[in-house]
Amino acid sequence: MGGAETAAAWERSIKMAVLKGLKPEKVFAYFEKLCSVPHGSGNTKIISDLCVDFAKELGLKYRQEPCNNVVIWKPASPGHESAEPIILQGHIDMVCAKIDDCTKDMTREGLDLMTDGEWVWADKTSLGGDNCIAVAMILAILSDDTLVHPPIEAVFTVDEEVGMDGAFALDCSDLKGKKLLNLDSELEGVFTVSCAGGMRSDCLLPAALTDAAGMEGFGITVAGLRGGHSGADIHLGRGSGNRLMGRVLATALEKFPGLRLAAFSGGQFDNVICSRCDAAVALPKGSGRAFEAFIREFEGVLKNEYAVTDPDVTLTCAAAETAKAVSAERTVTLVQALTAMPQGVEAMDTDFPGLVQTSLNMGVVKLGGDGLHIAFSIRSSIASRKLMLAQRVRAVAALAGGTVAERGVYPGWQYKRESQFRDTLLAAYKDLTGKDGVVEATHGGLECGLLMEKIPGLDAVSMGPELHDVHSVRERLSVPSTERTYELVCELLRRSC
Repeated sequence: MGGAETAAAWERSIKMAVLKGLKPEKVFAYFEKLCSVPHGSGNTKIISDLCVDFAKELGLKYRQEPCNNVVIWKPASPGHESAEPIILQGHIDMVCAKIDDCTKDMTREGLDLMTDGEWVWADKTSLGGDNCIAVAMILAILSDDTLVHPPIEAVFTVDEEVGMDGAFALDCSDLKGKKLLNLDSELEGVFTVSCAGGMRSDCLLPAALTDAAGMEGFGITVAGLRGGHSGADIHLGRGSGNRLMGRVLATALEKFPGLRLAAFSGGQFDNVICSRCDAAVALPKGSGRAFEAFIREFEGVLKNEYAVTDPDVTLTCAAAETAKAVSAERTVTLVQALTAMPQGVEAMDTDFPGLVQTSLNMGVVKLGGDGLHIAFSIRSSIASRKLMLAQRVRAVAALAGGTVAERGVYPGWQYKRESQFRDTLLAAYKDLTGKDGVVEATHGGLECGLLMEKIPGLDAVSMGPELHDVHSVRERLSVPSTERTYELVCELLRRSC
């Protein structure tokens, strides 16, 4: 089956082609197909197999790794066999976020795509344009026999969103390319040439739930926060539900001695700013009315402080059964630890004005049977600063009698001052648009740093179409930007022959 037939077959397999008619047609046909299957981090087998089936149908050499990474090779167009190969790369997993009343099981179901012709989004869930639009563009290129291009090595990695596990596992021994175009950036015309390194810290503060009979129970909810990406949006000053709930509890303890923590649940991913947090407390009898008044008063405080960054923030409470709770003494320790833990921007970059250098995100906090679990995403363009933040987390945890496990340590990507590959891409952008491209570093994590460690001498640039509010239910992809970005990638390939 030829490339055109394959694209057509994929498009026909979609029961309702919501994106039909959007251009580039092949790109959006592939994107819709990819979105029709679940592909959250850690759940990538189906989408990985789709990419393998695609390679088989086109008769292209491929390799599928046990972790579900896929590599596909396409020979150069006729007459350009001697050109240097180019690696085109994106990741196939997504962050699965949904609104509170959405019943979709994102581990089993695909997305419900929507469009107005200018933007594409998903109904009630995140879109996963980060980074399936990259995969769709690469598949479209691989299927198009009319393009002029050098040898292409298409690399699709998994679990980028939970620590770049796929990039860590990727076997690069059979990759020959020394030029990498990563398509995991979200601002058209902005070309990323450096990124922060990062790591995950998982903290456990031990605590036991004991009988809370005879106490008044209340559930507390912080909601309406915008959330966002812990790399791209951390500098915007948006409230973290976990941080705000810790603050509510710390203030409540000052007013209601004897308060006991009964439940705490905020966030789903450590690299997403927590937009909602739910907790429950047990109070001494007779405290109910005063506690409700306190919550109403504190909601006003939050609405005032976050009027610009999170204008829809709410703080509410309601009576709830709390049969068991952490002891009053241990509650104090847990809440103090939550209050002392760092959150947000720690330092700004001195080389790239306006760029965050070092940050931490308290993405997930949950009270379980063994204690309070806190998951952090730590980022810095300076390795020593990254380690310093990890050290602070360990110190606070130790003071609270807790432990920390660290994982997913990945390197930063250092700026390369001389790059013919970057120059070629910027020249192509200038010729196509009449505008100069913006070269910048990012505080977000990209797989380029890991791949550069694995492939000596690799030159890399990251770019992509316009995506807004990634990792959230407001995520949306620009249609015209996708068309222009795809045209640029095709032009880069032509000029690389």
